[in-house]
Amino acid sequence: MGASYRQFCPVAKAMELLDERWTMLLVRELVAGSRHFNELRRGLPRMSPTLLSKRLQQLVAAGVVERRPSDTEVQYLLTPAGRELEPIVVALGAWGVRWIGELGEQDLDPKLLLWDMHRHVDHAAVPDGRTVLQFAFHDVARPLRDWWLVITPGEADVCDFDPGHEVAVTVTASLRGLTRVWLGELSWADGLRRGDVDIQGPQDLRRAVPSWFRANFFATVPRPEPVPVSAGGRA
Repeated sequence: MGASYRQFCPVAKAMELLDERWTMLLVRELVAGSRHFNELRRGLPRMSPTLLSKRLQQLVAAGVVERRPSDTEVQYLLTPAGRELEPIVVALGAWGVRWIGELGEQDLDPKLLLWDMHRHVDHAAVPDGRTVLQFAFHDVARPLRDWWLVITPGEADVCDFDPGHEVAVTVTASLRGLTRVWLGELSWADGLRRGDVDIQGPQDLRRAVPSWFRANFFATVPRPEPVPVSAGGRA
């Protein structure tokens, strides 16, 4: 844990554990369903493996996370104390949707976007068998321009290389445009109409693509109404 705030306030005591860099984002990944070290790394690609190990150890020691070894791989699971943090993570995200301004260019990441989308695939809505979507971000430099989402019954995998399977649908988009659609700032229909997103493939599949993904929670958070500006330029 970090240095003590030397306050008896429960908020201060909780923040001694939770306000260290990356800790709440690590909890976010666990809440979102990541269980293994490599999954956590994919959700937190800018966090070093050493720091990730350290933060996991701190959360285990604090009783927030359970480290559960198996024959093949270690799982990290939220304890009852950890699960109580879920509504806090959700509330923080909802607050960010309502009150934090437009994303900067440094906040846009195709790897994280596809990783989040793959967690929200509605397998019941996707055609049977294997379905491959290719994503091409025309405003992103190689090698991060092209991505593939391989969906099979009960599983979805993100690839940054051509997996060699037939592509059912190709989604061409600006990175900001598809991110805005995913965050609920634009509907799929609006993104297509504006030209921020283009979907190519057989007509039935092309029309079905938006239904293949369950909306993430933050896309459903109501946005505040813009403050009206008077003719004099003052609210």
